[in-house]
Amino acid sequence: MDNPDGDLKSQLLLVAEQADKAAFAALFHHFAPRIRGYGLRHLGSEANALELVQETMLLVWQKARLYHPDKGAPTTWIYTVMRNQCFDMLRRRRASKEDLCAEELWPVLEFKAEEEHLSDGEGAVLTSQMAHHLATLPEAQQQVVRGIYLQELSQQELADLLGVPLGTIKSRLRLALQKLKEQVEQHHD
Repeated sequence: MDNPDGDLKSQLLLVAEQADKAAFAALFHHFAPRIRGYGLRHLGSEANALELVQETMLLVWQKARLYHPDKGAPTTWIYTVMRNQCFDMLRRRRASKEDLCAEELWPVLEFKAEEEHLSDGEGAVLTSQMAHHLATLPEAQQQVVRGIYLQELSQQELADLLGVPLGTIKSRLRLALQKLKEQVEQHHD
């Protein structure tokens, strides 16, 4: 094999033009270990690395017709698909981690189910100590915490209600929960 890139190019073109399964199998065999290695380095687990292999090669199969040999080597094109897929996976994980962070943190914040309730009815959800911590937050962050946890609005509903972008709600919630967590940890030390 003097020119492995040439073979890869012809295989990718066969996939693009004829949906050639044998050519795709050869591409998969060549790229899967490399994509897996990249996935292990960037995504941190075997399961995620294998998901990256599957997702990348599925896109290669579906989008092979978008490859133009005159614009670059097949390896460059496939690695670009892989990197984009990896970024998408990291973004999704980060987004779900923010949601998880909020869900995991709230029970930590309801650390004492004290019997005394607040007069306005929030006491059923917030302890007086929690209410004290909440009151130290900037008003915008208090609004978001109350909307999400007391009024049980979705982040999108709250964004619509307040007339701000969804990203603003996510940022305010993340900041508020971080501050509350720090206060709770300091209070317990």
